[in-house]
Amino acid sequence: MTPEHDARAAEDATPYRFTHAGATVVVEETGSGDRTFVLVHGIGMGRRVFGDLTDVLRPHGRVIAIDQPGYGAAPEPVRTLTMERSADLLAAFLRYRRPPGIVLVGHSMGTQVVTEIAARHPDVAAGIVLVAPTVDIEARSAARQLGRLARDLAVESPVVLVKGAQESLHAGPNLRRKMHAMLAHRPEDAYGRIDVPALVLRGENDYVSPRGWCETVVALLRNGRLAEVAGHGHETMIRDPRPAAEHILEFSDGL
Repeated sequence: MTPEHDARAAEDATPYRFTHAGATVVVEETGSGDRTFVLVHGIGMGRRVFGDLTDVLRPHGRVIAIDQPGYGAAPEPVRTLTMERSADLLAAFLRYRRPPGIVLVGHSMGTQVVTEIAARHPDVAAGIVLVAPTVDIEARSAARQLGRLARDLAVESPVVLVKGAQESLHAGPNLRRKMHAMLAHRPEDAYGRIDVPALVLRGENDYVSPRGWCETVVALLRNGRLAEVAGHGHETMIRDPRPAAEHILEFSDGL
């Protein structure tokens, strides 16, 4: 697909592909304006879980939702990407696309990718939002992460369960390798290198991203603050995205 074709596809909201260094993302754009919200999903998910959030954010700017390599409609890469390589890929896409006023919004594992973009490519974004950040230093194992997620999902709405199950099917046979890449990453080593403003956002009842860990993330960031969504868990942007969107919009208005 040529760059010209990519641009035309973006204008009519048709999903399109961007390939860099042997890995491919699928991109869907909607809305317009001088602010751009780039939505980066977590492990086992894809851009479609952000459909309701996109509807809330679209009146306030452009929204770009991404399928990372091996998720959603994006093809499986030859080798599972590290968080750093995922960040380099998305940074290359954003430099190519050059949308205005970028606010990176990562959910769960997506916060690790967003963190590395901000640390490694400080010119890309005006601000970042880390929703339900992983991986808590005290739970850096697959067993503990899955145990916490199971507790969270046990009280989640059927909408979250259905969307999560659908997207997990698209994550392919290499989910174990992707989990290893997520757990091997140490986001705490990158937080202190981020200069742009950062909002750390968690659901009040989030077992995967407990408040103590989120407070640690804020303390490590140079310019971070914490907000909570009452009555929500780890999937706060999926279950009912409006409260999270209000925090995201308030944060972006201050950039």
